[in-house]
Amino acid sequence: MTRKVEISHKTILFTIFVLLALVFLSKIADIILQFFIALLVTAFLNPYVTKLSKYKIPRGVSVLLFYVIILAIFSFSVSAVVPPLVEQSSSFVNNIPGFMQNVGISSIVSDRIVEQLLTQLGSVPGEIAKATALIFSNVLTLVAVFVLSFYLLTEREKLDSQISHMFGESKKDKVTSVVNHLEVKLGGWVRGQITLMLVVGTATYIGLTILGIPFALPLAIISGLFEVIPYVGPFLSAIPGVVIGFGLSPLMGFAAAACYFLVQQLENYLFVPKIMQHSAGVHPIITLLALAIGFRLDGIVGLLISVPIFITVRVLLTELVFKKHLA
Repeated sequence: MTRKVEISHKTILFTIFVLLALVFLSKIADIILQFFIALLVTAFLNPYVTKLSKYKIPRGVSVLLFYVIILAIFSFSVSAVVPPLVEQSSSFVNNIPGFMQNVGISSIVSDRIVEQLLTQLGSVPGEIAKATALIFSNVLTLVAVFVLSFYLLTEREKLDSQISHMFGESKKDKVTSVVNHLEVKLGGWVRGQITLMLVVGTATYIGLTILGIPFALPLAIISGLFEVIPYVGPFLSAIPGVVIGFGLSPLMGFAAAACYFLVQQLENYLFVPKIMQHSAGVHPIITLLALAIGFRLDGIVGLLISVPIFITVRVLLTELVFKKHLA
């Protein structure tokens, strides 16, 4: 017995509309990404701009002032960190065989590791050239992000009235609540994560320098960067420092391990509770999953924006869906 399946014209039109919408979104994906990054910059800077505005400083001037500060910090960091980082990293690679042999790893394994690292380092100049070309080719994109952030920040005080015009007076409070909640969560996560990475990296650098462990700067930068990965990040970042320590002597190896352990304990019981208390509060397991999915979908860019995107989706679902059903 055959069944006759009928598809209404409304279903066909809806399917066509969804497909066209997906195609349209794929065409403007870069614009959506620019706007999302601008939202992150806005959420990050808005509390500081608002504080300066209380001192009768125009918001536009405040935003420009923070742009100048960010540019100055970035330029100083690059000029101060990159030369010793390159020097110490090259020295680190050249000394790996000696460290590994002192630890007890065979010369064959160490030679293979060094060969792989040298191959990767050999491609660094080409990658830097590609990155430089990419930056300059996308300079308009960068300018667009900061111009959009500038507009969002300067017009932030007029948001309530603009929402009222766009959505009507009846929905103004709901939309304003969603925007405020999203700004708090995104801004808190960005500020907390950056601060935590800087604090952990600095603490690691100070500890390794006091102990006399060589290559403290690149090891500290690794610790700061790996801080974004919960659970396994601190453990992975400690491996090269501990190997170098044992390569010098057993005492230095245990001292390096103790240093990383101390920084991790300070992070768990002091840094994280104090720094991340106003953050979005994303569970570490969710963070790991979001990072993995983001990296698989869009590489480094996906890795960087995966957690903020999850926070955004969670806030929107909480405010617009779950609260509506629970009300």
